[in-house]
Amino acid sequence: MTRIFRLALAVLGLLACAAQAQSKFPGVGRPATPAEIAAWDIDVRPDFKGLPPGSGSVAKGQEVWEAKCASCHGTFGESNEVFQPIVGGTTAEDIRTGRVKSLATGGEARTTLMKLSTISTLWDYVNRAMPWNAPKSLTTEEVYAVVAYILNLGDIVPGDFVLSDRNIADVQKRLPNRNGTSRRHGLWDVKGQPDVKNVACMSNCATDVKMASALPEYARDSHGDLTVQQRRIGAAAAPPAPQSPQLALAQGKTCTACHGIDKRALGPAFHEVAAKYRGQAGIEARLVEKVKQGGSGSWGAVPMPPQDVSDAEARSLVQWILAGSP
Repeated sequence: MTRIFRLALAVLGLLACAAQAQSKFPGVGRPATPAEIAAWDIDVRPDFKGLPPGSGSVAKGQEVWEAKCASCHGTFGESNEVFQPIVGGTTAEDIRTGRVKSLATGGEARTTLMKLSTISTLWDYVNRAMPWNAPKSLTTEEVYAVVAYILNLGDIVPGDFVLSDRNIADVQKRLPNRNGTSRRHGLWDVKGQPDVKNVACMSNCATDVKMASALPEYARDSHGDLTVQQRRIGAAAAPPAPQSPQLALAQGKTCTACHGIDKRALGPAFHEVAAKYRGQAGIEARLVEKVKQGGSGSWGAVPMPPQDVSDAEARSLVQWILAGSP
Protein backbone atom coordinates (compact mmCIF):
# COMPACT_ATOMS: atom_id res chain seq x y z
CA MET A 1 0.00 0.00 0.00
CA THR A 2 1.58 3.26 -1.08
CA ARG A 3 1.87 6.26 1.19
CA ILE A 4 -0.47 8.32 -1.04
CA PHE A 5 -3.07 5.55 -1.03
CA ARG A 6 -2.88 5.30 2.76
CA LEU A 7 -3.30 9.06 3.05
CA ALA A 8 -6.33 8.98 0.71
CA LEU A 9 -7.94 6.24 2.81
CA ALA A 10 -7.30 8.24 5.97
CA VAL A 11 -8.92 11.35 4.44
CA LEU A 12 -11.98 9.39 3.28
CA GLY A 13 -12.29 7.75 6.69
CA LEU A 14 -12.12 11.06 8.53
CA LEU A 15 -14.66 12.65 6.20
CA ALA A 16 -17.04 9.75 6.71
CA CYS A 17 -16.65 9.94 10.50
CA ALA A 18 -17.18 13.69 10.45
CA ALA A 19 -20.31 13.37 8.33
CA GLN A 20 -21.70 10.70 10.65
CA ALA A 21 -20.91 12.79 13.75
CA GLN A 22 -22.55 15.90 12.30
CA SER A 23 -25.69 13.95 11.43
CA LYS A 24 -26.03 12.88 15.06
CA PHE A 25 -24.73 16.09 16.62
CA PRO A 26 -25.46 19.00 14.25
CA GLY A 27 -23.05 21.87 14.54
CA VAL A 28 -20.48 19.92 16.53
CA GLY A 29 -17.08 19.54 14.92
CA ARG A 30 -16.07 19.75 11.27
CA PRO A 31 -14.17 17.59 8.77
CA ALA A 32 -10.38 17.82 8.98
CA THR A 33 -8.85 19.58 6.00
CA PRO A 34 -6.29 17.83 3.79
CA ALA A 35 -3.67 20.31 5.05
CA GLU A 36 -4.40 19.40 8.68
CA ILE A 37 -4.17 15.69 7.91
CA ALA A 38 -0.92 16.19 6.00
CA ALA A 39 0.52 18.03 9.01
CA TRP A 40 0.07 14.85 11.07
CA ASP A 41 1.03 12.35 8.36
CA ILE A 42 4.79 12.70 8.85
CA ASP A 43 5.72 9.31 10.30
CA VAL A 44 8.92 7.57 9.19
CA ARG A 45 8.80 3.77 9.18
CA PRO A 46 11.70 1.44 10.04
CA ASP A 47 12.07 0.70 6.32
CA PHE A 48 12.41 4.50 5.84
CA LYS A 49 9.13 4.92 3.99
CA GLY A 50 8.03 8.50 4.65
CA LEU A 51 11.59 9.77 5.06
CA PRO A 52 11.94 13.06 3.13
CA PRO A 53 14.91 13.52 0.80
CA GLY A 54 17.72 15.60 2.23
CA SER A 55 20.97 15.55 4.16
CA GLY A 56 22.78 17.10 7.09
CA SER A 57 26.37 17.05 8.31
CA VAL A 58 27.75 16.34 11.76
CA ALA A 59 29.26 19.85 11.77
CA LYS A 60 25.89 21.44 11.02
CA GLY A 61 24.32 19.22 13.67
CA GLN A 62 26.73 20.52 16.30
CA GLU A 63 25.70 24.10 15.50
CA VAL A 64 21.99 23.28 15.80
CA TRP A 65 22.60 21.20 18.92
CA GLU A 66 24.43 23.96 20.77
CA ALA A 67 21.76 26.51 19.83
CA LYS A 68 18.61 24.46 20.43
CA CYS A 69 19.37 21.17 22.22
CA ALA A 70 22.27 21.52 24.66
CA SER A 71 20.30 23.50 27.26
CA CYS A 72 18.31 20.34 28.06
CA HIS A 73 20.56 17.51 26.86
CA GLY A 74 24.06 18.80 27.58
CA THR A 75 26.78 19.66 25.08
CA PHE A 76 27.63 16.01 24.54
CA GLY A 77 24.23 14.43 25.19
CA GLU A 78 25.27 13.58 28.74
CA SER A 79 22.80 15.72 30.68
CA ASN A 80 20.94 14.08 33.52
CA GLU A 81 19.50 17.34 34.86
CA VAL A 82 16.38 17.64 32.71
CA PHE A 83 16.25 14.47 30.63
CA GLN A 84 18.02 11.12 30.69
CA PRO A 85 21.38 10.95 28.86
CA ILE A 86 21.19 10.33 25.12
CA VAL A 87 24.75 9.07 24.63
CA GLY A 88 26.86 6.59 26.59
CA GLY A 89 26.94 2.95 27.60
CA THR A 90 27.77 1.54 24.15
CA THR A 91 31.06 0.06 22.92
CA ALA A 92 32.78 -0.74 19.64
CA GLU A 93 31.92 -4.39 20.28
CA ASP A 94 28.24 -3.48 20.57
CA ILE A 95 28.44 -1.74 17.17
CA ARG A 96 29.99 -4.90 15.71
CA THR A 97 27.42 -7.31 17.14
CA GLY A 98 24.34 -5.07 17.08
CA ARG A 99 23.47 -5.95 20.67
CA VAL A 100 24.33 -3.75 23.66
CA LYS A 101 25.93 -6.07 26.18
CA SER A 102 25.29 -3.90 29.24
CA LEU A 103 21.52 -4.19 28.68
CA ALA A 104 21.84 -7.86 29.54
CA THR A 105 24.48 -7.61 32.26
CA GLY A 106 23.10 -4.48 33.94
CA GLY A 107 25.10 -2.09 36.05
CA GLU A 108 24.72 1.00 33.84
CA ALA A 109 22.02 3.62 33.57
CA ARG A 110 20.29 3.31 30.23
CA THR A 111 20.74 5.90 27.50
CA THR A 112 18.91 6.48 24.23
CA LEU A 113 21.66 4.97 22.05
CA MET A 114 21.75 1.87 24.25
CA LYS A 115 18.07 1.12 23.53
CA LEU A 116 17.66 2.47 19.98
CA SER A 117 17.14 -0.29 17.40
CA THR A 118 16.12 1.79 14.36
CA ILE A 119 17.43 5.17 13.21
CA SER A 120 13.97 5.94 11.84
CA THR A 121 12.72 6.14 15.44
CA LEU A 122 15.31 8.79 16.29
CA TRP A 123 14.78 10.76 13.07
CA ASP A 124 11.00 10.70 13.46
CA TYR A 125 11.09 11.81 17.11
CA VAL A 126 13.49 14.68 16.52
CA ASN A 127 11.42 15.79 13.53
CA ARG A 128 8.03 15.81 15.27
CA ALA A 129 8.88 16.67 18.87
CA MET A 130 12.11 18.66 19.11
CA PRO A 131 13.19 21.12 20.31
CA TRP A 132 11.10 20.75 23.43
CA ASN A 133 9.88 24.36 23.46
CA ALA A 134 9.25 24.57 19.69
CA PRO A 135 8.34 21.15 18.22
CA LYS A 136 8.30 20.78 14.42
CA SER A 137 10.36 23.94 14.00
CA LEU A 138 13.52 22.24 12.66
CA THR A 139 14.15 22.12 8.92
CA THR A 140 14.72 18.78 7.19
CA GLU A 141 18.45 19.56 6.95
CA GLU A 142 18.59 20.37 10.66
CA VAL A 143 16.89 17.08 11.57
CA TYR A 144 19.37 15.08 9.48
CA ALA A 145 22.22 17.10 10.98
CA VAL A 146 21.12 16.66 14.62
CA VAL A 147 20.68 12.91 14.11
CA ALA A 148 24.15 12.78 12.50
CA TYR A 149 25.63 14.64 15.47
CA ILE A 150 24.04 12.22 17.97
CA LEU A 151 25.35 9.26 15.97
CA ASN A 152 28.81 10.84 15.93
CA LEU A 153 28.73 11.28 19.71
CA GLY A 154 28.13 7.53 19.92
CA ASP A 155 31.08 6.79 17.56
CA ILE A 156 28.67 5.34 15.00
CA VAL A 157 29.66 7.77 12.23
CA PRO A 158 32.84 9.88 11.83
CA GLY A 159 33.08 13.61 12.45
CA ASP A 160 33.06 14.52 8.74
CA PHE A 161 30.00 12.41 7.96
CA VAL A 162 26.95 13.72 6.07
CA LEU A 163 23.78 11.74 6.84
CA SER A 164 21.20 11.57 4.03
CA ASP A 165 18.20 9.62 2.81
CA ARG A 166 20.61 7.79 0.47
CA ASN A 167 22.97 6.40 3.13
CA ILE A 168 20.79 6.16 6.24
CA ALA A 169 20.06 2.46 5.61
CA ASP A 170 23.81 1.73 5.67
CA VAL A 171 24.19 3.63 8.95
CA GLN A 172 21.34 1.54 10.38
CA LYS A 173 23.67 -1.47 10.08
CA ARG A 174 25.98 0.12 12.69
CA LEU A 175 23.45 0.85 15.43
CA PRO A 176 24.71 -0.73 18.68
CA ASN A 177 21.34 -2.29 19.52
CA ARG A 178 19.97 -2.96 16.03
CA ASN A 179 19.54 -6.65 16.91
CA GLY A 180 17.98 -5.94 20.28
CA THR A 181 14.34 -6.27 19.25
CA SER A 182 12.25 -9.43 19.25
CA ARG A 183 9.23 -10.62 17.28
CA ARG A 184 8.57 -13.50 19.64
CA HIS A 185 5.46 -12.06 21.21
CA GLY A 186 1.72 -12.04 20.52
CA LEU A 187 1.54 -8.38 19.54
CA TRP A 188 3.59 -8.89 16.38
CA ASP A 189 0.68 -10.58 14.56
CA VAL A 190 -3.05 -9.93 14.76
CA LYS A 191 -3.51 -13.68 15.27
CA GLY A 192 -0.78 -13.88 17.89
CA GLN A 193 -1.39 -15.24 21.37
CA PRO A 194 -1.05 -12.99 24.41
CA ASP A 195 2.01 -13.52 26.59
CA VAL A 196 0.04 -13.84 29.82
CA LYS A 197 -1.15 -17.03 31.49
CA ASN A 198 -3.22 -15.69 34.37
CA VAL A 199 -6.56 -17.33 35.19
CA ALA A 200 -9.54 -14.99 35.27
CA CYS A 201 -10.86 -14.36 38.78
CA MET A 202 -14.63 -14.86 38.95
CA SER A 203 -15.19 -15.32 42.70
CA ASN A 204 -13.80 -13.96 45.96
CA CYS A 205 -12.19 -11.15 43.99
CA ALA A 206 -10.30 -8.45 45.80
CA THR A 207 -12.36 -5.32 46.36
CA ASP A 208 -9.51 -3.02 47.37
CA VAL A 209 -7.17 -2.79 44.40
CA LYS A 210 -3.94 -0.83 44.84
CA MET A 211 -2.05 0.33 41.79
CA ALA A 212 1.71 0.73 41.96
CA SER A 213 4.25 1.91 39.42
CA ALA A 214 6.66 -0.71 38.13
CA LEU A 215 9.26 2.00 37.54
CA PRO A 216 12.05 2.36 40.09
CA GLU A 217 11.78 5.44 42.28
CA TYR A 218 14.66 7.26 40.61
CA ALA A 219 13.03 7.03 37.16
CA ARG A 220 9.46 8.02 37.94
CA ASP A 221 9.89 11.75 37.61
CA SER A 222 12.96 11.92 35.38
CA HIS A 223 11.00 13.69 32.67
CA GLY A 224 9.10 16.12 34.90
CA ASP A 225 5.37 16.71 35.00
CA LEU A 226 4.07 15.29 31.73
CA THR A 227 0.73 17.04 32.15
CA VAL A 228 2.34 20.41 31.45
CA GLN A 229 4.26 19.18 28.42
CA GLN A 230 1.36 18.61 26.02
CA ARG A 231 1.41 20.48 22.71
CA ARG A 232 -1.57 21.61 20.66
CA ILE A 233 -0.90 21.17 16.92
CA GLY A 234 -3.05 22.22 13.97
CA ALA A 235 -5.76 24.79 13.46
CA ALA A 236 -8.47 22.36 14.60
CA ALA A 237 -6.84 22.16 18.04
CA ALA A 238 -6.36 25.87 18.65
CA PRO A 239 -6.18 26.82 22.35
CA PRO A 240 -9.02 28.73 23.96
CA ALA A 241 -9.01 32.52 23.92
CA PRO A 242 -6.34 33.87 26.32
CA GLN A 243 -7.27 35.92 29.36
CA SER A 244 -4.98 38.81 28.46
CA PRO A 245 -2.75 39.99 25.58
CA GLN A 246 0.32 39.30 27.72
CA LEU A 247 -0.76 35.72 28.35
CA ALA A 248 -1.32 35.29 24.62
CA LEU A 249 2.20 36.66 24.06
CA ALA A 250 3.66 34.32 26.69
CA GLN A 251 1.95 31.35 25.03
CA GLY A 252 2.95 32.45 21.54
CA LYS A 253 6.59 32.80 22.55
CA THR A 254 6.44 29.39 24.35
CA CYS A 255 7.24 30.95 27.74
CA THR A 256 4.53 28.75 29.25
CA ALA A 257 6.38 25.65 28.07
CA CYS A 258 8.82 26.15 30.95
CA HIS A 259 6.93 28.48 33.32
CA GLY A 260 3.52 28.05 34.89
CA ILE A 261 1.47 30.96 36.18
CA ASP A 262 1.35 29.73 39.78
CA LYS A 263 3.12 26.35 39.54
CA ARG A 264 6.66 25.43 38.63
CA ALA A 265 7.47 23.52 35.46
CA LEU A 266 11.10 23.50 34.25
CA GLY A 267 11.54 27.05 35.51
CA PRO A 268 9.96 29.10 38.29
CA ALA A 269 6.30 30.08 38.23
CA PHE A 270 5.57 33.65 37.21
CA HIS A 271 4.15 34.29 40.67
CA GLU A 272 7.47 33.17 42.22
CA VAL A 273 9.36 35.60 40.01
CA ALA A 274 7.02 38.45 41.01
CA ALA A 275 7.36 37.64 44.72
CA LYS A 276 11.16 37.54 44.53
CA TYR A 277 11.80 40.70 42.51
CA ARG A 278 8.80 43.02 43.04
CA GLY A 279 9.86 46.43 44.28
CA GLN A 280 13.59 46.08 43.57
CA ALA A 281 15.20 49.11 41.96
CA GLY A 282 15.96 48.66 38.26
CA ILE A 283 14.55 45.12 38.21
CA GLU A 284 12.39 45.67 35.13
CA ALA A 285 15.37 46.54 32.92
CA ARG A 286 17.42 43.64 34.37
CA LEU A 287 14.69 41.10 33.71
CA VAL A 288 14.08 42.42 30.19
CA GLU A 289 17.77 41.89 29.46
CA LYS A 290 17.67 38.39 30.95
CA VAL A 291 14.65 37.42 28.85
CA LYS A 292 16.46 38.53 25.69
CA GLN A 293 19.94 37.21 26.55
CA GLY A 294 19.10 34.13 28.64
CA GLY A 295 20.96 33.04 31.74
CA SER A 296 21.23 30.50 34.54
CA GLY A 297 21.92 30.17 38.24
CA SER A 298 19.12 32.26 39.72
CA TRP A 299 16.60 29.41 39.88
CA GLY A 300 18.72 26.26 39.69
CA ALA A 301 20.93 24.44 37.22
CA VAL A 302 18.57 24.47 34.21
CA PRO A 303 19.52 27.43 31.97
CA MET A 304 17.05 29.65 30.15
CA PRO A 305 18.08 30.14 26.51
CA PRO A 306 17.83 33.58 24.85
CA GLN A 307 14.26 34.35 23.76
CA ASP A 308 13.28 35.63 20.32
CA VAL A 309 11.34 38.69 21.47
CA SER A 310 11.54 42.41 20.74
CA ASP A 311 12.38 44.96 23.43
CA ALA A 312 8.72 46.00 23.59
CA GLU A 313 7.53 42.39 23.90
CA ALA A 314 10.08 41.59 26.61
CA ARG A 315 9.12 44.73 28.56
CA SER A 316 5.40 43.92 28.30
CA LEU A 317 5.99 40.37 29.55
CA VAL A 318 8.17 41.50 32.47
CA GLN A 319 5.69 44.18 33.55
CA TRP A 320 2.88 41.64 33.39
CA ILE A 321 4.84 39.08 35.45
CA LEU A 322 5.87 41.61 38.10
CA ALA A 323 2.24 42.76 38.35
CA GLY A 324 1.19 39.24 39.31
CA SER A 325 0.32 37.84 35.84
CA PRO A 326 -3.35 38.92 35.93
